[in-house]
Amino acid sequence: MSAITSLPGLPDPRVAAKGYAHPERLVSTEWLAAHLDHPSVRLLECNEDVLLYSVEHIPGAQKLDWHIDLNDAVERDYISQPAFEALLRAKGIDEHTTVVFYGDKNNWWATYAFWVFQLYGFDNAVVLDGGRAKWLAEDRTTTTDVPAFAPTSYVAPARNDAAIRAFLHETRAHMDAGKPMVDVRSPQEYTGEKLHMPDYPQEGTLRGGHIPGARSVPWARAAAADGSFKSAAELRAIYEQEIGLSPTDEIVTYCRIGERSSHTWFVLTYLLGFQHVRNYDGSWTEWGNAVRAPIRQGETA
Repeated sequence: MSAITSLPGLPDPRVAAKGYAHPERLVSTEWLAAHLDHPSVRLLECNEDVLLYSVEHIPGAQKLDWHIDLNDAVERDYISQPAFEALLRAKGIDEHTTVVFYGDKNNWWATYAFWVFQLYGFDNAVVLDGGRAKWLAEDRTTTTDVPAFAPTSYVAPARNDAAIRAFLHETRAHMDAGKPMVDVRSPQEYTGEKLHMPDYPQEGTLRGGHIPGARSVPWARAAAADGSFKSAAELRAIYEQEIGLSPTDEIVTYCRIGERSSHTWFVLTYLLGFQHVRNYDGSWTEWGNAVRAPIRQGETA
């Protein structure tokens, strides 16, 4: 955390005013505009639409392709320790730099990238509140230039999945124990009407529905109209008052492939200060295809 706390103006007072448990994990567009040239800052843009970066991006930002850069090309898993190490070295990142993640779609892929970096213990990271959409809406400077940074000698630790990642058998045990789960997909996916979000190809799984006991809270409910995160009070109204979660609960979030649920994982962990949240990244494409995995359809959890 030293690289985060050593940067000027953090925690960002505009973010802190929203009452989050860990305001140091977000920066505002105003803060970023004032610190674009800081030598310890590295910007990574991670979008659902991987072509957007080439159209325009924030000056100094480097592209992070979630298909290629973060996922193993053969196994359904994330890149290996040597590959993660090589990725950060090539982008001029080490333990002395702070990574600012941002992207399209209310930052859902930015928080996914943040989560993958956390699997490797890379803690010097923040998210741009409002992401790409807010930066563009404010008519801030963009470029098509691709920056280059001197490579580093970063050494990645071994990946640690235990604290923030849930696998199929662990999610099944979590369900059997009656512990809380949050299904962050669209309502139509939750009920089983659709296998993917509306207006997307309906593919990737054989059965629709949700994990028994999971509560439906679509991920985007945590975002305000401008793409920034809602205030802590608004988020508590959703996750604590509406569905009864407690900061001490052991919680599993899931979606279809783990990206939307990383957004909710970020909200619960850093904005509300929940201490035991894991993201089931196998999510519905694994559960909905697993033989005899229990499924519920309709509105009832």
